Amino acid sequence: LSPETRLSDVLGQPAIDWLSPNLDVTLDAYLARPTGGIIAYTLRADGINFELDRPMMVTRALEVPPTGREARYRYIVDLSEVSAQRYAVALAREYENTSDTSNTAGVNAALPPSVKPITLGAPRSAGLNRGPYTIVIDPGHGGRDPGALSVIGGQEKVIVLQAAKSLAQELSRDPRYEVHLTRSTDVYVEHEDRVSMARNWGADLFISLHADAAGAPSINGASVYTISTRGERRIDGTANKFGWEIPIETTASEEVSGILEDLVKRETKSNSAVFAELLIPELAQAGPLLRNTHRRGNLFVLLAPDIPAVLIEIGFLTNREDAKRLSSALGRQKSAQAIKRGIDAYFDRQELRLASN
Repeated sequence: LSPETRLSDVLGQPAIDWLSPNLDVTLDAYLARPTGGIIAYTLRADGINFELDRPMMVTRALEVPPTGREARYRYIVDLSEVSAQRYAVALAREYENTSDTSNTAGVNAALPPSVKPITLGAPRSAGLNRGPYTIVIDPGHGGRDPGALSVIGGQEKVIVLQAAKSLAQELSRDPRYEVHLTRSTDVYVEHEDRVSMARNWGADLFISLHADAAGAPSINGASVYTISTRGERRIDGTANKFGWEIPIETTASEEVSGILEDLVKRETKSNSAVFAELLIPELAQAGPLLRNTHRRGNLFVLLAPDIPAVLIEIGFLTNREDAKRLSSALGRQKSAQAIKRGIDAYFDRQELRLASN
């Protein structure tokens, strides 16, 4: 790789560039969420820019070849906190020794048009309305699993895929969002793969779409599920099984790492519940709601330890009125617009929290 590290700044705040010409990020790369002194990082064609919440300098950079337990090359960079004055002096010296003294906030402008920088975290350079937020939409069932059958004809797997595409279309019109579907055709995707896809894409929000069924044809309305207490007890075992590790600073002790992981899981659960509560009044404008609309479930697709997630039942296919609504393009569009408004409200709230800190 022949990388080098260099001090820089983003809007007058400390940052570090990890420069490696022709950086190649593979599709299966593990993109961890920023932690510790790093508030955001951006993958570019020429390397990675790390935005810091305090002045820090590189104390050690080490390339580690593959070992028996780890088949990949690793590059380890140790950072140490320094005074603002020491950082400023070192930064000025680096600017004097390089021909390029431009602020790193403008580096991305030099990228080829086909290369889109990927940013994780909440960068200062994006201002209050940061984006793009990565939204992963998961149409339930598919392929060999048809799901519920509609009382007026049709299958859940088809209806929720159409609803997912309608939602993706609504979101894609807004530059604030980057949208991914776990499936875009009639195929079955294993539950663990749906969650793994969301984590690999660096999802800020995971939304699984379903349509309900009941024995009584009079039952109707949308509902929203978040993780239940029983489901919470499955998170650690499932995460260990499928390698859904929460990125924690490797220098932290085992006890501190455990505390930090618990905090991440607690925040994820809280954010999921907040999104559900913001979403419900919007869904009410698109159609009826099921009684006790916010429900808790032991559902596999809600088990990611670090991605806020909900499962939305957009209506009952065993109810004639719900089935007609969900079988029409207009009905699905209304649901999609309602969910989009809920997403907007959620991230508006997140940005206000960031701005007040």
